[in-house]
Amino acid sequence: MTLEHVQKSTVVIDAVGPRPRRESRPVFVGKVKVGGGAPVVVQSMCTTPTWDVEATVKQIHELEEVGCEIVRVSCLDDKQARAIGEIKKQVAIPLVADIHFDHRNALIAIDQGVDCCRLNPGNIRDTKKIRAVVAAAKAARIPIRIGVNEGSLPPLSGADELPEGADAKLAGEFLVNRMVKAGMEEIQLLEQEGFYDIKISLKAFDVYAMIEANRRIAKLMPYPLHLGVTEAGTPKPGSIRSAVGIGALLMEGIGDTIRCSLSGDPVEEIDTCFEILRATNVRQKGPTLVACPSCGRAQIDLIGLATKVQERLRTMDKQVKIAVMGCVVNGPGEAKDADLGIAGGKGRAVIFRHGEIFRTVDESEMFDVLMEEAEKL
Repeated sequence: MTLEHVQKSTVVIDAVGPRPRRESRPVFVGKVKVGGGAPVVVQSMCTTPTWDVEATVKQIHELEEVGCEIVRVSCLDDKQARAIGEIKKQVAIPLVADIHFDHRNALIAIDQGVDCCRLNPGNIRDTKKIRAVVAAAKAARIPIRIGVNEGSLPPLSGADELPEGADAKLAGEFLVNRMVKAGMEEIQLLEQEGFYDIKISLKAFDVYAMIEANRRIAKLMPYPLHLGVTEAGTPKPGSIRSAVGIGALLMEGIGDTIRCSLSGDPVEEIDTCFEILRATNVRQKGPTLVACPSCGRAQIDLIGLATKVQERLRTMDKQVKIAVMGCVVNGPGEAKDADLGIAGGKGRAVIFRHGEIFRTVDESEMFDVLMEEAEKL
C-alpha cells in the first residue's frame, strides 16, 4: 500500500468526544437534576442495613467525600424504611429508596422524606399497589425510577416463552425484548396515572443485552436513563465490564446517570464511574492521573508513587491533569499536556508543567513536593 492509498483511506475526525447527548425529560432527585441536558450524574448504593443509621450515615458521608451525587438505600422491610427519616436529618445527598415486593415500604419511605423510589416491575405486579405508590410520589413531588433487572423480569405467559433449543443469539434477542417490554409497560402504567417524573434503568450482566436494551428503549420514550451492568463482579473485572457497557452507551450519547455495581467498597464504584466519564470525554470532574506503565529504565518506585498520588487525588476537586512518569528520557515530553508532572531519575526527580521542567527534588521529597505544587494549581 502506497502513502497515497493510506491518505485516501484515512478518516478525518473533526472533534474528539461522544455523540451529542440524547434529549430527555428532566427530573429532580432532591436538588440533583437528572436528564434534560444536565451533566451525567454518578450514584451508588449503601451496603449497610438501612436500620443501622450510624453505619449508613457514615458510609453515605464517605461516598459524598469522593463525589457521589445520589445514594440508594435498601428498604427490605418497614424497619429499614422508617430509618430513612433519621438518615435524612444527617446527610445532604439525595436518597433513593430501593423497593422490592412490598409496596408499603415505599409508602413509608415517602412519608419519611425520601427523594425518589426505585420500583422493580418484576416483583410488584399488582397495579393497585403500584398506583398507590404513584399517588404518594405525586403528592410528595418526587420521581420514580423504574428498575428493570435481567434477574427479576415479569413472568412470561406460555405464548411468550423462548422456544426450546434456541441458540445463544436468539436467547440474547429474547432477553433484550423482555427487558424493553417490561420497562415500557411500567412507563405506560405510570403515565396512565398522569405521572411523568420518571427515570428508568434496564440492567443485565450480559453486556450486549444491557447495551442493546438501552439503545432500543432510548428511542421509544423521553425519560432519563440510568445505566449500569448489574452484578458486574469484584472491582477489577466488574470495573472493566461496567466500562465496556456504560462507556459504549455514553459514547453514543445515551445515559443520564450511572452506577458501577461492584462487589466491594461502594467508594470504589464512584472512582470507576468518574474514570469512565473522563475516558469517554462525557464529563470532567476532579483531577486526572497520567502514569506510564513503567519499564527497565525506571529507577524509582513508580507504581508505589502513582498509587499514592491516585489515593490523594480522590478527594481533590480540581479539574487538573497530573502525570507520574518513570524516567526523564521521555517523561516530560510524553506528558507535556499535563498541568503538572514528575519524572524520576536515580535518587532524584524533576517536576514539570506542560513538559517544561522547573524544579528538581530528591527522591524522598517527590510525593510531598508534587502534592504541594498540585495545591498551587
